[in-house]
Amino acid sequence: MTRRCYSALLASVSMLWLTMAPAWGASKDMIQLQTQVQQLQEQMTAMQRSFDERMGVMKNLVEQDTDAVNKVSAAMTALQTALQKQQGDSASRVDQVSGQVQALNDSLDELKARLAKVSKQLDDMQSAQQSVAAADAAKLAQQQAAAAAPPPDVLYNNALRDYNGGNNDVATQEFSDYIKFYPNTDLAGNCYFYLGEIQFRQGNYQQASQNYDQVLQNFPTGSKAASAQLKKGFALIELGKQDDGVAELRHVIQRYPKSNEALQARERLRKLGVPTRSGE
Repeated sequence: MTRRCYSALLASVSMLWLTMAPAWGASKDMIQLQTQVQQLQEQMTAMQRSFDERMGVMKNLVEQDTDAVNKVSAAMTALQTALQKQQGDSASRVDQVSGQVQALNDSLDELKARLAKVSKQLDDMQSAQQSVAAADAAKLAQQQAAAAAPPPDVLYNNALRDYNGGNNDVATQEFSDYIKFYPNTDLAGNCYFYLGEIQFRQGNYQQASQNYDQVLQNFPTGSKAASAQLKKGFALIELGKQDDGVAELRHVIQRYPKSNEALQARERLRKLGVPTRSGE
């Protein structure tokens, strides 16, 4: 990637940052993001400088190998000419010159291999530099998007309000945005659960089961863990995977024996005509 490409990339990233600034003004987070943007720009400039230096060294090696190839080719031409002139000489002389030509041919092949190897290294270095630059730009864009997002409590409360109000499409977007911007908070587990609930209501049992799984795997001690396991069991049963669904319901009873979810699990098993414990 050339210096002009890097400058264009940095200009694009900076313009993206300016256009995505939140409407409510600068904050401490925005100031920290500006500092991070400046640091990233300095790092990318340093990386470009290092890349240019290494490219210069590699190009010099290529030029040296090319000169060597040219010299060997010239020597081969001279020897072949001498061989043609000396065809009348003894067989031993011909063999000697032929051996020299063969040695030069071997040297030429070796130099060509070295040249190909250096060229590949140059291509690999350029590809790696482009990948790093693209990853840095994506990271910067994600940080800018997070800085422009509403505060977590505001975003979550809005999503819950729309969920309770039956605005499923809006609530789905808001819960998804919360997970995107604040994936490591406790409320992210609640967001996965409510996304599963919306999908369960719509009959998308496979997607609902996957979101309930996110709660169980990433937030096993969260407030929605018992409900998520119960509803995962219901979703699996609706998908025709009764044995798996029954196993989930039995886990609910085992892990949360005095909970309301355990009561619902027992009732569903009773309707299915299945015992609450395996082997009964």
